[in-house]
Amino acid sequence: MIVTIDGPAGAGKSTVARLVAEQLGYMFLDTGAMYRCVALLANENEIAWENEDVIGELGRTLEYSSNQDKVFISGEDVTQAIRSPEVTAAVHRAADNVQVREALVKLQRQLASDNNVVTEGRDQGTLAFPDAQCKIYLSASPTERAQRRVDQLNANGGSVTLAEILEQQTVRDEQDEARELGGLHAAADALFVITDGMNIIEVVEHIERLVRIREND
Repeated sequence: MIVTIDGPAGAGKSTVARLVAEQLGYMFLDTGAMYRCVALLANENEIAWENEDVIGELGRTLEYSSNQDKVFISGEDVTQAIRSPEVTAAVHRAADNVQVREALVKLQRQLASDNNVVTEGRDQGTLAFPDAQCKIYLSASPTERAQRRVDQLNANGGSVTLAEILEQQTVRDEQDEARELGGLHAAADALFVITDGMNIIEVVEHIERLVRIREND
């Protein structure tokens, strides 16, 4: 069974999807980490984003693997490296490259083949797995999403304001929604989960119940 969890930046998709996968005993597929890997490689090799064919080749030749909370490129642990501010600033460029997106969707399907999977991203229920048995669209109000990000960053030693994050988030949402291939929008048959006022445990339990219902259909 394939469970897709899509939604905008700051919706908590990765954390929720990982916990739901643990509860269900399913494989967890963090597709955002894949795009971050491509962004990391492009930055490390100083490849201009305008060089779309070379960037596309990074996606096609990416030797990606993961183990629980760790991410690897060609066996090297890049878990921390792909979360750097530089990679975060560049990841939308990787996602905007049509060749990269096509290559990574192919990789995602290969990894999910013959497995029970919880996969998260922005195009999982629409592009990567349009026939998934359970599709979730996870979101919250812009202010709620931004406040969670502020709390997360400041708890880790940052110093950001709600206004700053709201502005960045608005730009990111517009970029995601305008993307030619794999743009952010809910699948027609997605189940909406709006998480304002809910804690992480409540969200995970709610989605787990939805999946169990689909399992028994």
